[in-house]
Amino acid sequence: MYNIKLTLFLILFSTTFTFAQQADDVIGKYHLPNKLDVEIFKRNGKYFGKIIALNGYENGRTTDIKNPDKSKRNRPLIGMVLIKDLEYDQKENQWVNGNMYGPEKGMVLNLEVTEIRKNEIVVVGSKYFFWKTLVWKKI
Repeated sequence: MYNIKLTLFLILFSTTFTFAQQADDVIGKYHLPNKLDVEIFKRNGKYFGKIIALNGYENGRTTDIKNPDKSKRNRPLIGMVLIKDLEYDQKENQWVNGNMYGPEKGMVLNLEVTEIRKNEIVVVGSKYFFWKTLVWKKI
């Protein structure tokens, strides 16, 4: 009887750790609802994301025409780092304290990754008292 209980405990214990999120699980390529494809990568212990494809974004727009800084409006969107400084919070099991530039409005939002699923991640973007939860599909 003791062996059965010990075996069940070990199976349950190992299964819990198998499904626990790890800090680098956020790394990968994602398709965003606004038709941008973004690659998230790690640099100096933080996570960043750059645009890798446009997929007909904003009717074929390829430059940052809505940037509030007029000197940056001609820079190409491909290769632009738009996610910066995400940090993994092990206690909360989330990626926090990041920000994301939204080229469709020329705004910077606070960004958190709250959940990683098999083929997608759940992100929350916020500005002041407004927030929106989105699902990004893994490529």
